[in-house]
Amino acid sequence: MKTTTLHVDRRVLEKYNQPGPRYTSYPTAPHFTGDFDAQSFIREMEASNRPGTEMSDVSLYFHFPFCHSLCYFCACNMVITHNMERVERYVRYLKKEIELIASHIHPDRRVVQMHWGGGTPTYLTPEQSRSVFEHIRNHFNFAADAEISIEIDPRTIRDDHLSVLRESGFNRVSFGVQDFNPRVQKEVNRIQTYEQNAFVIEESRRLKFDSVNVDLMYGLPHQTEASYKETLDQIIAFSPDRLAVFNYAHVPWLKKHQAILPEAAMPGTRERLGILKLAIEELTAAGYVYIGMDHFARPEDELSVALAGRTLHRNFQGYSTRADSEIYAMGVSSISQLKNAYAQNLKSIKEYERRLDEGLPATQIGVRLTPEDQLRRYVINEIMCNNRLLKADVEERFQLDFDRHFEAVLPELDVFVEDGLLSVHTDRLEVPDAGRLVVRNIAMVFDAYLKEDMRKPNPTYSRTV
Repeated sequence: MKTTTLHVDRRVLEKYNQPGPRYTSYPTAPHFTGDFDAQSFIREMEASNRPGTEMSDVSLYFHFPFCHSLCYFCACNMVITHNMERVERYVRYLKKEIELIASHIHPDRRVVQMHWGGGTPTYLTPEQSRSVFEHIRNHFNFAADAEISIEIDPRTIRDDHLSVLRESGFNRVSFGVQDFNPRVQKEVNRIQTYEQNAFVIEESRRLKFDSVNVDLMYGLPHQTEASYKETLDQIIAFSPDRLAVFNYAHVPWLKKHQAILPEAAMPGTRERLGILKLAIEELTAAGYVYIGMDHFARPEDELSVALAGRTLHRNFQGYSTRADSEIYAMGVSSISQLKNAYAQNLKSIKEYERRLDEGLPATQIGVRLTPEDQLRRYVINEIMCNNRLLKADVEERFQLDFDRHFEAVLPELDVFVEDGLLSVHTDRLEVPDAGRLVVRNIAMVFDAYLKEDMRKPNPTYSRTV
C-alpha cells in the first residue's frame, strides 16, 4: 500500500474540537442499563449459539485489573495491589467464568481473535499466564491463524515472561510507552526508561512476534511540540508495526486520582492540537498509514490492508480486521459485543466473585439493540472505519430509503462539505483524507442519542481531536 505524508490543517482541528463518542460501540456505554442483566445475557448467548442459525466467528477479551503502581492519567478499571494471593484468587474466578461462558458457545465456533488487557496483564507471573492460556485453549476452539495479543507494561516484564507468552501462543504484543520525556514521566508517576522500552521491543523481535504495537499519549502535563517530537523520533527509530497515539481525557469527576495532575501544566488547546498535527505528519512521513483517529500501521500490516479494502471494523479494542466476530469478554468491567446486544461485567472484584459463585454470568449492565440501533451502528461503523457509506448497501440491508430515513439530519453534513471534509453524492457519502481527521464528528450526525447526552452537566465524552 502506497503511503503519503498527511498534512494537517490546524484550523480544521480547532473548529471541530468538541466532545464526542469514540464509537467503540453504538449505542455507547452511557446507554447501558441495569435492565439488561445476567439472564438477558444468557438469552442473547443462546440466540447466537442456537443450532441451525448462522453463527459468526468469536473474539475473546480478558481483563486483568491489577497494577503495581498508579499512573495518574489512567482511566481504566484497575486495582493497585502487591498481594499475590488476591491475584491468584482472581485467576481462579476467571477460570470459573471461562468455563461458564464456554458452556454457552457452540463448540464449532472458531476463536479468530483474543486480547488480554488491563490493568497490567503481565502482572500475572509467567506460570499464571501459561495456566490461564491453557485453560482458555481447553474450552474454546481456536482457528489456526487466530490473532492473539496482550498488553504489556515494559516496567514489570520479567526476563522470561515474553518467551513464555510466545510459547503459549501469543503472536502480538502491545507496549504502553506514553512519553519518553523524564519530566512528563515523573509528573504522571510512570518512570519508564529508554532501556526498558528497547529491551521489550528488541526481545519481541527476537521471539518473532507477528506484530509489535506501541501506545503513546498526548495532552499530558509539560508536553510541548518540541518535547513530543523527541519522543516520536525515538519511537520511529524502534520501528513498531503499529502505533496508537491517544488523546488524554482529563475527567477527574470520573477518575478522582486524575485531580493529582496539575491542569496548569497541561498543554492548552492550541498546543495539544499542534502535538496531534505533529504526530500525524511525522508518522505518515516515516511511512506509516494513518488508519483513523489515533491508529497508525505499517503499509503491509493487516489494518492497512483492511483500510485499503474497506473491510475495517471498530470495537472496544479499537480498529479490527475481524469484522464479523462476536466478542465474549471476561473479567471485571469487560464488555461483550454480541450480534444484538452489549453486556458489561461488574466492576467490583468482590461482586464479580459473588455472582460467579451463584453460577451466573457477571453481567451488571448492557443493552439490547433495536432495529434502529442496528441501522445506525452500521452507518457509523462504515463512516468511522471505511470512510465511505454506500446508500444502496444500507437500503438493501435494512429495507428503507436512506435519504428519506435520515432526512432530518442530512443537512447537518453541509458544514463538512463546505470545508472539503466530506463529499455527498446521490449514491454515497465519501470521506477524503482531510475529513478523516474529523470522522468522529461526521459520524455524530447519525447518533440518535447524542443531543440528549450533550445536555448533561459534565461532558460524557472526550474531545474528538
